[in-house]
Amino acid sequence: MTDQTERRAGGGFSPAGSGRLAGVAAVFNTATRIGDFNETILPGAFRDSLAGGADILLLVDHDQSKVLARTANGSLSLRETAEGLTFEAQLPGTTLARDIRALAEAGTLGGMSFGFRVRKGGESWPSRDSRELRSVDLLEISVVQAFPAYPTTSVAARSREAAAAAAGATAALLRRRELEAL
Repeated sequence: MTDQTERRAGGGFSPAGSGRLAGVAAVFNTATRIGDFNETILPGAFRDSLAGGADILLLVDHDQSKVLARTANGSLSLRETAEGLTFEAQLPGTTLARDIRALAEAGTLGGMSFGFRVRKGGESWPSRDSRELRSVDLLEISVVQAFPAYPTTSVAARSREAAAAAAGATAALLRRRELEAL
């Protein structure tokens, strides 16, 4: 394991209903350009970290003074799915949390990100400019207000109405990105 904390950002999120957010903080098997190399997160990269019971935080823009939820008190739940690292959070009744939820409902937020340390033997370099993350210590996930490194992440406010709107907005965003790539 290295002592260097790394941060990665990605796609979006959804309001999850009465004070809730949910989404995908990291997407598996999708290469993203990080500086001078491409990085891919492999399935299982977060498994040991999640099983270890560490207190993982939900922050705003990686700012430790802007805590929205945490696993230690049960307000943040995380799990690996076939898609990636998913989360659901019950937000507190703070001004910051209400503002983030409103931005999520409006589709204004940039996406999600995560802070981590690579575990010993937790990375491989199949080529000089290609890194695979196999095992990391997850420290935090963050709502990103601007530009995430991994554009396929997502965040949304949770409610039936918001979820339907977010699904439409996410589909439109993915179509726009596909067209831009052509």
